[in-house]
Amino acid sequence: MTRVSKLGQPRIGLIQFPGSNCDADCVDAFKRLFDIDIQLVWHEAHELPALDGVILPGGFSYGDYLRGGALASCSPIMDAVKTFAAKGGPIIGICNGFQVLTESQLLPGTLLKNASQTFICQYAYLKVAPGNSGYHQRLQGRLYKVPIAHGEGRYFVPADQLKTLQDKGQILFQYADEQGNVNDSTAPNGAVANIAGIVSENGRILGMMPHPERASDVLLGSQDGQPILEAFLATVL
Repeated sequence: MTRVSKLGQPRIGLIQFPGSNCDADCVDAFKRLFDIDIQLVWHEAHELPALDGVILPGGFSYGDYLRGGALASCSPIMDAVKTFAAKGGPIIGICNGFQVLTESQLLPGTLLKNASQTFICQYAYLKVAPGNSGYHQRLQGRLYKVPIAHGEGRYFVPADQLKTLQDKGQILFQYADEQGNVNDSTAPNGAVANIAGIVSENGRILGMMPHPERASDVLLGSQDGQPILEAFLATVL
């Protein structure tokens, strides 16, 4: 798979589902930060254009009927996304995009209703868990202040699968406090093991509930999302 276009710019595609509402935020962040023009791909397409990376954005695809991401996982374009993933193509799923990844079985686990049974919109602190993926290597050593906005963000896997994630270093982000402590009180949604984001076994697919594209400028309250987006681009290049 050729990773970069002849012009030297990575070709990044964003899948638009009915109900996506963070697609424009991603388009703005990648253009403003990296001068990359995102290619929009409508969910009814059956093929992807020539791409180096794929974004599944946040929002409420199909109104989150059934479960968040459940209907979107059956969209025509997802067969092409699965083929792209099988070839090692880099994918980032943000919030609803993370839900689509789990519903499509591109990542393990599921996203349940928040423990509080309420929608949560606030900043969260993310600590990088142990692991050897490219994301871990690039992001270790600091906390990230990134907003969350979800009603179904409580990540869950059974105990045996959780151990597998831990043993294979697939947990990327855990909710923490400002000092970097991770405990029962620091997961705003009640996620198992405070999980805010995980990667696939090959480290090429990232799913995370917080929104790095919404923390990409000091005017937004945090620039901590920029290195996360840069880490995604590093998997593309």
